[in-house]
Formats: sequence, C-alpha cells, structure tokens
Amino acid sequence: MAAESVDISQAMVTAPATLGDWLVVAPVAIPIVFGAILLMVRHETRLHAGLAIAGLVATLAANAGLLSRVLSDGPQVMTMGRWLPPFGISFTADALGASLALVATLVAVVCALYAMKDIGATGRRYGFYPFMLLMMAGVGGSFLTGDVFNLYVWFEVFLISSFGLLILGSSHRQLDGATKYAILNLVGTTLFLTATAFLYGTFGTLNMADIARKVDALRETGPLMTLTVLYLLAFGMKAAAFPLNFWLPASYHTPSIVTAALFGGVLTKVGVYALLRVLVMLFPLERAVLSDLIAWVAAGTMIIGIMGALAQSDIRRVLGFVVISGVGVMMAGIALGTEQGLTGTVLYAFHSILVMTALYLLAGVMNELGGSYSLHELSGLYRRYPLLAAFALLLVLAVAGLPPASGLWPKVLLVRASLDAGLPWLSFAILLTGLLTTVAMGRVFILTIWRQKADAAPDGAAPAHPTIGYAALAVLSLPVLLLGLYPEPFIRVAEASATGLLDASAYVGAVFPTEVRP
Repeated sequence: MAAESVDISQAMVTAPATLGDWLVVAPVAIPIVFGAILLMVRHETRLHAGLAIAGLVATLAANAGLLSRVLSDGPQVMTMGRWLPPFGISFTADALGASLALVATLVAVVCALYAMKDIGATGRRYGFYPFMLLMMAGVGGSFLTGDVFNLYVWFEVFLISSFGLLILGSSHRQLDGATKYAILNLVGTTLFLTATAFLYGTFGTLNMADIARKVDALRETGPLMTLTVLYLLAFGMKAAAFPLNFWLPASYHTPSIVTAALFGGVLTKVGVYALLRVLVMLFPLERAVLSDLIAWVAAGTMIIGIMGALAQSDIRRVLGFVVISGVGVMMAGIALGTEQGLTGTVLYAFHSILVMTALYLLAGVMNELGGSYSLHELSGLYRRYPLLAAFALLLVLAVAGLPPASGLWPKVLLVRASLDAGLPWLSFAILLTGLLTTVAMGRVFILTIWRQKADAAPDGAAPAHPTIGYAALAVLSLPVLLLGLYPEPFIRVAEASATGLLDASAYVGAVFPTEVRP
C-alpha cells in the first residue's frame, strides 16, 4: 500500500534557501570556520594573523552585503532546521543589527591588523586569534539572532572567548581583572537566564517577532513589568550602566591594549543593543513607565563615568571610564523612546565603537613610542611625532562631541530629543558630560602630546614611526571624520534602525510572511 503524502508546508520551510539568504548567517559562520581552521594549524603561528585577517575581511564583506540588502528589501530572515518560526530558531537581520555588526567587524579587522605587532608568538600560540574570531562570532550572533534564548547563547559565546583574551599572558594583574570580570558577568548572566525563563513561561515562545505580536494580548495578565526590570538589570550590568559599572574599570586596563580596544569598542554596545531590542521593541509600554528611572540611570552613568576619568592618571583607566560615560549617553535615547532619541543612540553607538577602539589603539602607540601609559611619564610626543598628534587631536574632538568629528551629531540629536520631550535636565547632563569629557581628554592630550618636559629624551633617541599603528589609526579615523563632515548616510541608517524598533511590523512580517493581518 502506497504511503500517503504528507503536507509539511504548514510546519517546515519547503523552499530552498537562496544564496542571498545565506548572508544572514554568514557573519556568524565565517569567523567560526576560520577559528576552526586556526585551531587546526595552531602550531603554525606565523599563519594565524593572515588567516584571521582574511576571515574578518570576508565577514566584513558579508556584513556589508547584508546591510545593503536589508536597507533595500527590509529585514532578512533565515530559520534553522527548516522548521517554521516560532518553532525553528530564526536569524533576523534588520537595519539595527546589520549596521552594528558591520561597524563592529570593521574595528575587529583593524584590531587584527594591530595585533600583528602587539601579540607575540606566545600570545598567538595560546590562541589569541581563535579567541578573537570566536568572540566576533558571538557578537555577530547577538546582533543578528531573532530568538531571546539564542541571544543568551551568543552572549555566552563572546563572554567565554573574552575570558580567554583577558587572561592571555597569565600575569597577576590579568588574572585579578579577569576574576572581577567573570564574577560580575556571571551575576548578569544569571539575571538574564532567569528573566528568559520567566519570559518563556509567560509567552510560550522566545522568538522575538512572536513575542512582539503577542505582547499586547498578555499585557493584562503577564508579569511584563517584572520581566522588563529583570532585563534592564541584566543588560544594564552587561553594558556597564551605573550603578552596575564597577566591573569595567577594574578589568579593561589589564589585558593587552589590542584586547582592551576590542572590548572597549564593541562589548558594551552589545548590552546597549540588547536594551534597545528588548525594552524598545518588545516591551515599549513598560519601558515608558520606567523612562524616568532609565533617564536618571543614564545621567548618573554619564556624570559618574566621566568624573572617574578625571581622577585617573593611567590612560587605559581614563578610557575605561569614558566608555562607561558613553553608555550613559546611549541610555538617554532609550529613556526618551522617541524616533529622534533612538536615532541619536544608534548613531552614538556607531561613533563610540569607532572612536573608543581608536583611542585604545592610540594609547598603545603612545606606549610604544613613550614607554608608558602614565600621564606623569609621557610627554613631548608632538615634537617627535606630529602625525600621532594629529590623530590624537581628531579623536579627542570626536569623543568630546566637537566638530569636525563624529561625536557632534548624535549629541545634537539627543539634546534636541531631550528638549522636545520636556527633559531639559537630561539635555544639560549630556552637555555637561561633553564639557567634562573635553576637560578629561584635553588633559590627556596636553600632558602626553603637548607638554615638553625638561628631562625628555633628545629627538635623535626617538623610536621609529609605528607603521602598523599609524595604519590602524588612519583606517578608523577616516569614518570618524566622515561621520562628522557628511553624517547624512549614517543618520539614514540610524533612522531606519529607530523606525524598525518603534514599529516592529516589518520585523514581524519578515519572520511570519504568510500571516494575515487586518
């Protein structure tokens, strides 16, 4: 007897995946594949840098193609295992996730280039490049996943690899910093997992698009405010928001400078991204109730962070507190919840990824040329290295939010959004933070670049110009300057990201294309 044919179209994806669909998972798959290749050739450390850079460049190209497709055709979806969502695990790329993944991969390419001189044979043998590729796979997965539990999984992927990068070298200072980093992130992970368990118990699904379309029906019966507060705590700790920020300045100054650059530029932005995705897209009404609290947390993070920077004498510690202050600026847009405010937050995230990575690499070049990270010991770099001084001036202007660099426009958007929302005190906090950042980073510039100590080494004793360091700074300075002088393309992408968060219909429609809507 012939077996009856079974219609699986209601449960499984029957159409073959097109080549363009693979762009959705390529930014995660490529670094994993290249990381595996590096493990296979782990004894051939001379090959590691070239293979890692090739893998990251391929990932960058995939991210660029994905963002182009998202901007032209809307959110892109690929569901694993052929099971239809919400049963199959979906990767969903919208303008927000794809753009952040692109910028993060760009700085990773630059860091891999800089690591050619910063990471020696021992560091390569102990797995710097495989750890780096695995971390970028976790970062890309976090930005592109459409499932809350998988967001947790990808968080764990990049956290585990970041532990390896932190302790590479096994010095006492590194182990101390890694211990603090691990313990506090374990607390944040526990809160994240607890909130996700409550989320599944409430909605019966962890697919973000499915949650977005069910949230209104469950608002009267589900503990949505409890869920929102738990996620605010968990992601606030991951992003290093006040008062949960004390782990960052205790750990980010301990690893190699290229690792610190990658951490300072990328990792806290994943926490901010998670806050945007969950609080703004999934629980917008609950976020609105908590908006005053989030605004005060944002202001506290801004001011406390930059005051901490003013108190430091080690450049790496200064930059760690500047990272925290920037998280506060981004949280201001989340507190406002308006299109202009969210556009400012996304634009500031682009700026911060580029500028913070560049500032850490600048600190590495200054240490290479001056032999120290201390503000008390470095001096006179302008006379010996005028090109370095030019890079430093541009980056100081950028992080302070001054023209002609990238930090100006996101702060303009956030200040205007704060005033439009009737929160002049929040706009004052943003402007005050900019002033204090100018003082803090101006102090660094004056003491290390401009000041000329009487006992400084003569010009003839100066080390040679660092070619790789200058190349890395030039690559990052170009988009920093471009965002400041010609911000319109960046603002359009940020606006598309903000619109997608406030109106999730396109996101939901991409995941559930056959659903009939009124």
